[in-house]
Amino acid sequence: MSVFSRCPLRLHRLQLVPFLLLTLLSISAAQQCTLPDSTVGECILLRNCNSLLTLIRKKPLLDADRTYLQRSQCGWSAAENHPLVCCADSLVAPVRVGVGLLPSPGQCGIQTSDRIFGGVNTRIDEFPWIALLKYAKPNNVFGFHCGGVLINDRYVLTASHCVNGKDIPSTWNLAEVRLGEWDTSTAQDCEGLGDDVDCSPPPIDVPIEGKIPHPEYVPTSAEQYNDIALLRLQQSVPYSDFIKPICLPMQAELKARDYVGFRMQVAGWGRTATARFSNVKQKVAVDGVSLDACNQVYQREQVLLRQSQLCAGGEAGKDSCQGDSGGPLTGVHTAGGLQYWYLIGLVSFGPTPCGQAGWPGVYTKVDQYVDWITATIAA
Repeated sequence: MSVFSRCPLRLHRLQLVPFLLLTLLSISAAQQCTLPDSTVGECILLRNCNSLLTLIRKKPLLDADRTYLQRSQCGWSAAENHPLVCCADSLVAPVRVGVGLLPSPGQCGIQTSDRIFGGVNTRIDEFPWIALLKYAKPNNVFGFHCGGVLINDRYVLTASHCVNGKDIPSTWNLAEVRLGEWDTSTAQDCEGLGDDVDCSPPPIDVPIEGKIPHPEYVPTSAEQYNDIALLRLQQSVPYSDFIKPICLPMQAELKARDYVGFRMQVAGWGRTATARFSNVKQKVAVDGVSLDACNQVYQREQVLLRQSQLCAGGEAGKDSCQGDSGGPLTGVHTAGGLQYWYLIGLVSFGPTPCGQAGWPGVYTKVDQYVDWITATIAA
């Protein structure tokens, strides 16, 4: 028995609004200021003030809000080439630069397919947030060797071992993200027969502008703690029925959820029981396993898992597998009458061969990294 990574080797862009009266004043450090409503705040970069960013995005923007924004400006940072505003956010809680850049339930986690759990092939429009990571290899060869998940129009989450893992050949370059794919063997994907045919537009390959592995990820670690990374896309991607973002577990209820016995879905194009890789997007339902029970198994390989990891599966023949690395483990949540999908985990590692009874797969538990994600993404 051996334990390996699942790798086969084993936002909305902020538009600066014209009504802000830009001055030439440069302030190098946050200074106390007074908001238009007489609230005390700090003079900080506009992009760090979530409350004003939220106000800017209101449509339509009321005249009163426009005036409030104008009166909130307290300077201009020449070093950052960005306006400074009087903001009260930072006096209450740490600034989360990226929170306002993430879609809310209703904008994320929505899919049109209603197929039930337990299938093999997905429907053509299922899991529209799943991405394929495209590696450039020598001799102008390209290959898909990991998965990912779209969290807004500029960022994809994946496993860190897909970005800076020890087994990635030095001659490979993670170059692009493919979105909107279903069947990798066809130029255009269609599902159904006769008059009941559903076709999707061709998938899109988006160049990667930045790769951000978690700073505490250690590629050589057997435990693969902090196996999470962000990929910043070169441009914003348009949403459609076949390309949509997943929701992150932002709510306290989801962060506190115990996933033992909880039914989840993992999907990707990884190894199947009959083929090295599947051309068609696959899915499998897995149940959460307690960390204590999982550790009893993995301690045989001198691997100690911790709270930032989650175990699921362990049923013979049902598992995430090589090629699924970085792909999403998802669940359904209902709040306020709205049902939506959210991201629970990222495929990290498991036994080889895959799908062995009694050996759950190990996933990076995303709710433990929401603060890192929101502090790292930018407009």
